[in-house]
Amino acid sequence: MTDHVQEQEMEIEALQAILMDDFREIGSHESGLNTSNRCFQITLSPQDDDVDESTTTPVQLALIFSHTEKYPDEPPFLIVKSIRGIQAEDLKILKSKLEQEASENLGMAMVYTLVASAKEWLNERFDQNAGISDNEEEDTAKDDIVIPHGEPVTVETFLAWRERFEAELALERAKLMPESVLAAPKDKKLSGRQWFESGRASTKGAMPVTEGSEEEDEEDIDFDDEDFEDDEDMLEHYLAEKSDSSTHSSRRGN
Repeated sequence: MTDHVQEQEMEIEALQAILMDDFREIGSHESGLNTSNRCFQITLSPQDDDVDESTTTPVQLALIFSHTEKYPDEPPFLIVKSIRGIQAEDLKILKSKLEQEASENLGMAMVYTLVASAKEWLNERFDQNAGISDNEEEDTAKDDIVIPHGEPVTVETFLAWRERFEAELALERAKLMPESVLAAPKDKKLSGRQWFESGRASTKGAMPVTEGSEEEDEEDIDFDDEDFEDDEDMLEHYLAEKSDSSTHSSRRGN
C-alpha cells in the first residue's frame, strides 16, 4: 500500500530545496482552494534563472496547490493567479493545460513537472527577450535606411554645373599658359578657345603662335595675372567672355 503522506512530505522538501524563496506555505483561507489541508504557493516569472530578480518583471504568476489525501494517485488541488500583468483568459488556458498534464502523470510526484510546464508557457506567452530582440531589429533597420541629402539633379542644375566646371577647368588651364604667350602682343595672342582647342595647354613650354596660324574671328580672352585680384575674378571674367561669345555667334547665325 502506498504511503501517500510520506511521498507528499518528500515532495514538499524537494520543492523547497529547488525553488527556495519562490516557494512558501500559505494559509488555506488565502489560497482560494476548497480544502483545509496545507497549501503552498510557487511564484513564477517569464525569465531565466540567472536574471537579476530585483528587476521588476511585467508579468508574474502564482501557482497554488494542495495535496489531496490520495495524491499522487489523484491530481492535486490546483489554482493559478495573476500577481502582475496576466489576463483572466490566459489564466483559464494555463489552468486547463496543467490539469491535462496532471491527469497524464498520476502515480508519481508531479508538482515540479507542472511548475516547469507553467514556466515554459509563460516564456512562450510573455517572452521579454523576444520583445527586446524585436526592438533591436527595428532599431537596426532604421539605421540602415539611407536618407538622401542635397539638391536633386535636374537637367537645368546639371547644365549649370557643367558650365561652371568647364569654366574652372579653363581657369586651371590658363594658369599653365607659358609666360611667352601671356607677354605677347594682343594681336598675336591666341584666343582662350583657340588655346584650349589646340591642345597646347598641357605643354608648359609652348611657343607663341604667330598671326595666320589660327582663325581670329573670335574674341580674345586674356588671362593676364595683373588684370585679376584672384581666381574668382578670373573665373567670372571667363564666364562673361563665354556668354558674350555665345551671344555674338547666335547673332551672326541669324
